[in-house]
Amino acid sequence: MRPLLPPLTPADDLAVNPPGQALRDLLAESGPGLMEQVVSRLLRRPSEWDSWRKGLAGERRVGSELNRLGRHGWRVLHSVPLANKVDIDHLLIGPGGVFSINTKHHHKGAVWVGDDSVKVDHGKPAPYARKSRVEAKRVARVLERYCDFPVPVEPVLVFVGVTELKVVATQLDARVYQERQVSALAPLSGVLTADQVEQVYGVARHSQAWTLA
Repeated sequence: MRPLLPPLTPADDLAVNPPGQALRDLLAESGPGLMEQVVSRLLRRPSEWDSWRKGLAGERRVGSELNRLGRHGWRVLHSVPLANKVDIDHLLIGPGGVFSINTKHHHKGAVWVGDDSVKVDHGKPAPYARKSRVEAKRVARVLERYCDFPVPVEPVLVFVGVTELKVVATQLDARVYQERQVSALAPLSGVLTADQVEQVYGVARHSQAWTLA
């Protein structure tokens, strides 16, 4: 018998999360004080906080694009918390299925995507694709724990602010877009019925569904 979630309360409702909520909370809790900010700027010294701010800006831009898909019958959640202090940047749920979206902000970067690695400005391979696949599998496990039908979840990588995105992969099982290309997901259909979309969304927006994910 499948477990049941308790009634949704405002405290448990992830639908209120704006894009980048997790990074915003992180900056509020652990971000630099005024003096640290001044010193970093004077010394032009990069910091972890700069990375958080850049990530936050990227998630906001992608979140804005995804929110526009609501008119096409899609539901969107942002900053879905998993265990171990990690989160899903965005979760898109609609007639074309479920998409676990990972946002990467590389301002003016040139991005190369192969079958199992990503390189930015010809740098070291980054495991973005592998991590996105793992994340999608975690999402599917959670949703199918509470839904009585298969819930296919596809990983998506969205690159923000890049000057070039070259995808040479032939066996990559993740979708790859720049931020304004996510609209390509809008016409997808035939995977979930309208009732199933609402059922999946009802599970996904409940924070208690993710406590063991």
